[in-house]
Amino acid sequence: MLPPNMKHFLFLATSLAVTVLPTANLHAKVWTAPLDQIAKVGPEGAGNAEAAEAWAELTGQGSEIIIPVLEAMESAGPLARNWMRSAVETVFEKDLAASADLPTDALKIFLLDRNNEPNARRLAFDLYHRVTPNEAEAIVPGFIDDPSPGLRREAVARLIDEGQNLLNQERKEESITTLTSALEAAREVDQIDEIAKLLREKLDQKVDLPRQFGFLMYWDLIAPFDNTDRGGFDLAYPPEESIDLNGSYPGKEGKEISWQAHSTSDDYGMVDFNKPFSPLKQVVGYAYTEFNSIKARSAQLRLGCKNAWKIWLNGELVFGRDEYHRGIRIDQYILPVHLDKGKNTLLVKACQNEQEQDWTVQWQFQLRVTDETGTAILSTDRKPTPDATEPARRRGE
Repeated sequence: MLPPNMKHFLFLATSLAVTVLPTANLHAKVWTAPLDQIAKVGPEGAGNAEAAEAWAELTGQGSEIIIPVLEAMESAGPLARNWMRSAVETVFEKDLAASADLPTDALKIFLLDRNNEPNARRLAFDLYHRVTPNEAEAIVPGFIDDPSPGLRREAVARLIDEGQNLLNQERKEESITTLTSALEAAREVDQIDEIAKLLREKLDQKVDLPRQFGFLMYWDLIAPFDNTDRGGFDLAYPPEESIDLNGSYPGKEGKEISWQAHSTSDDYGMVDFNKPFSPLKQVVGYAYTEFNSIKARSAQLRLGCKNAWKIWLNGELVFGRDEYHRGIRIDQYILPVHLDKGKNTLLVKACQNEQEQDWTVQWQFQLRVTDETGTAILSTDRKPTPDATEPARRRGE
């Protein structure tokens, strides 16, 4: 038999369990339910009304929702992620203005975990910087190889400033070293251009951007096949069946066409079908190359193209987009792939449509091979970057 005081203790413990545990469960649902609703947001306004209600419920809470919302961004789509970002910023601003406690330590922990979603980590950095700017600035150099583009950009910007300051002090060798490090880490075009300009124009350095970023410069091209009424995207022309670089085929309007060696000296690896074939409309072109990998490994194909396109690796279709003239940028499409040890074949299909406006003339693409951070993977037999005056030649020549 339990003594009277023990019976009283058990009664209190049971009562606490009954009252406290449901409260904890309710507390967890403060952000769980609205986050689930926001995650359902879809294109063309689907779910926006419900998301607005969920957003209002979420932002009515305190800063305890900040970390859970940042974590939820990992599995959210782009539209839902925007709602979540807005909710975090709104709650943060409200609590900051009220001098309420903010999860500063938790933000730093979340920020430094490279497994977290890159955009969420960048947001965490911005918030952390608002609260503790000196501590935030102190960790910026560690972002120089970060998988989050936004955080890496901060570290690269720091190196660019340092390199420029060294240059202003006539400490040219130190400036070259610093700016070269910045170039190796940079992933965004504006920073790449800024660094390359400093190295080339102010420090008289040769900068091999195509090698730095792994752009593929040597190709064999064949065109034009027919794309009247945009029908060529889904038609399998002979290069999709097999590659014979000595072969010739009936092209558009029945004209015989064959493969042509092509190389590009463009800093960003742009392969321009208009150069060997002249500007054409309602046509399809193919580009073929080979890539030798030192080992079997995971990799990414990073493509920029404003035409409709498809890409094959080792004869297997990786992906395609049947869209035209929606802009082009480096790493516009990032495609996870697996490279075989030794030879890997790459085939790109680029379709040009019927539009006649000046901004629809481009019939081109750029392609590079990288790891998951965007660092170049180079073919074991990579040749020197072509000079603009060199005649086109094939990879093996």
